[in-house]
Amino acid sequence: MKKLALADYTIYLGPWEQAWPEFIQGRKYSQYFVLADENTAQYCLPRLAQSGFLPEYTLIQIPAGEQHKHIGTCTQIWQQMLDAGSDRKALLINLGGGVIGDMGGFCAGTYKRGIDFVQIPTTLLSQVDASIGGKLGIDFGQVKNSIGLFGNPQAVFVDTTFLQTLPAREVRSGFAEIIKHSLIADGAQWEAIKKVQDWRNLDWNGFIGPSLRIKQRVVEADPFERGLRKALNFGHTIGHAVEGHALETDSPLLHGEAIAIGMVCEAFLSRKKTGLSSNDLAEITRFFLHIYGTVALDRANYAEYLRLMGNDKKNEGSAINFALIGPPGEVHINQTAVAEEIIESLDYYREEAEMWEKLA
Repeated sequence: MKKLALADYTIYLGPWEQAWPEFIQGRKYSQYFVLADENTAQYCLPRLAQSGFLPEYTLIQIPAGEQHKHIGTCTQIWQQMLDAGSDRKALLINLGGGVIGDMGGFCAGTYKRGIDFVQIPTTLLSQVDASIGGKLGIDFGQVKNSIGLFGNPQAVFVDTTFLQTLPAREVRSGFAEIIKHSLIADGAQWEAIKKVQDWRNLDWNGFIGPSLRIKQRVVEADPFERGLRKALNFGHTIGHAVEGHALETDSPLLHGEAIAIGMVCEAFLSRKKTGLSSNDLAEITRFFLHIYGTVALDRANYAEYLRLMGNDKKNEGSAINFALIGPPGEVHINQTAVAEEIIESLDYYREEAEMWEKLA
């Protein structure tokens, strides 16, 4: 088992059964709650329960999916904790992906002005992204994570054996954040990643640690996203808008799938604004289309994308804010683009995807 020590808590990398006894030693909680969705309750919770280490707990089960990451679900979580007579010395164990971690942490941070919580991320996306940074929140309307707060867990347990419970599409979604970390902060890792032909054969243990260390450096330098931490938003300004719109359709996208589109579009903007070479742009585009396939972007949706980008919490004033890259491994924050440039980037993705489909 490896440990990554942050200022306020520790991330345990390895089997949960080895990490939990070390964490819980000397701690006394009045009650234990496990927040899970129907998937993690079925596939992940039995492992914890059968280990013999999990204390007696109350299960709070919610529906799976980003579409349930809203205040109504929080009300159900708070109500169940109240009904169980929970006080401020309870511990909430968030067992699941990013939705569970974000919403569970938000509920813990606001219940009776804050109770302790820990994260057990069960998706690749949540293991490499949500496990560091203390961003907690829920969606409001179509705007992702627009209601929330900063608050750190007591610990995070990253156990890659949980990935075996996931559909392949979910694992691939998480890979997008690893790619993002390399593009903004580790050019050497990007050189290795871009040679990947089949992501299904990757040893995730070899990627999660380096990705977490990249995010650790950024977050510790800027814990409240006032400067450098905006670098982590590469691909997310456009990606979140595409994702938010898709959530209202019959073909929702997973977070990593939408961010992959966003990174292609924002790499195009990087070519125009921050010196990304045409060769790097072409390599980035080809790689994402090879790994994630294509999504048909309808020009009729562009106005909605722009509206959602205008609501993005990273904006300041009327400008739409981006984190863009220079050479892979170099990032430039507080870059802005006007609507015409953003439309041009969306057209770039759409045309490259159409061409890719013809060649396939």
